[in-house]
Amino acid sequence: MTSPIICIFGGTGFLGKYITQDLARAGYRIKIATRIPESAYELKPYGDVGQIVPVLCDYKNEQNIQGAVKGCDGVINLIGILYQKGKNNFERAHVEIPSKIAQACANLGVKKFIHVSALGVDQSQSKYAQSKLKGEEAIKDYFPDVTILRPSVVFGPEDNFFNMFAKLSTFLPALPLIGGGETKFQPVYVGDIAESILNIVKEKSDKFKGQIYELGGPEIVSFKEIYEILLDETRRDRALISVPWAMAKLQGFAFGLLPKPLLTVDQVRSLKTDNVIQEGAQTLEDLDVEPTAMRTILPKYLACYRRGGRFADKKAS
Repeated sequence: MTSPIICIFGGTGFLGKYITQDLARAGYRIKIATRIPESAYELKPYGDVGQIVPVLCDYKNEQNIQGAVKGCDGVINLIGILYQKGKNNFERAHVEIPSKIAQACANLGVKKFIHVSALGVDQSQSKYAQSKLKGEEAIKDYFPDVTILRPSVVFGPEDNFFNMFAKLSTFLPALPLIGGGETKFQPVYVGDIAESILNIVKEKSDKFKGQIYELGGPEIVSFKEIYEILLDETRRDRALISVPWAMAKLQGFAFGLLPKPLLTVDQVRSLKTDNVIQEGAQTLEDLDVEPTAMRTILPKYLACYRRGGRFADKKAS
């Protein structure tokens, strides 16, 4: 096999699976750099025998990172965490590890480095956003030609956003609207992000190098409107209760003590800033991708949360 080799850090996650599948279909050979190679075994069927290879990589070990990057034509970094817990802190996940990967890419002559950040990191005051922005800057110090993607809330069949709230709606009589539910989002389909990354990898010119792209879907919706869409798709009737910022912070503190928090104080802080594409930013269209509307995808995986399951409407008729 002589096709180019792409290494993906964080490839076993939600987004990584879609990227791996698209790259494999396009004929690329893929390394999945992970601390637990067994977690990447489920990705192997996306390609031919030997096309997708899990690579043991301790992110704290620079030699491991260099070993994973060595011989690759392109590298994609998807590593990120949504909350801090013990050793899994924002500084390590969003700054230290990405900068080590960027340094390895620079030292070993990697042609393309794609880094997935988050929308609004240059506006939000949350620790999460600030660490993401700091990570972008650290990467540029080593690899100025990095292509940075900043997606809004990502939706798709395995997402942890719509699925989480849909599950909560099955047993909670009401859903909380933090700060009144006025925060704006521009949800982006996971398949669109994967397609944009494939387009960057395939591009033979330098037009994507050193650029930042803000990725969002065709619709801008408030948190309240997201709930309304979700309840409509799941055919459920739930009260929406406004939660003042002060009370939300208290809830974030309490939930933050759980092993897997539903909400943290830092996430409440992030909701004070809209998560939408800024005017003049480069977007999916600049990556030759047409944004996918939520309503074309959500029914395919939210229907299972309806009473009676996905065939509830047919049973009722």
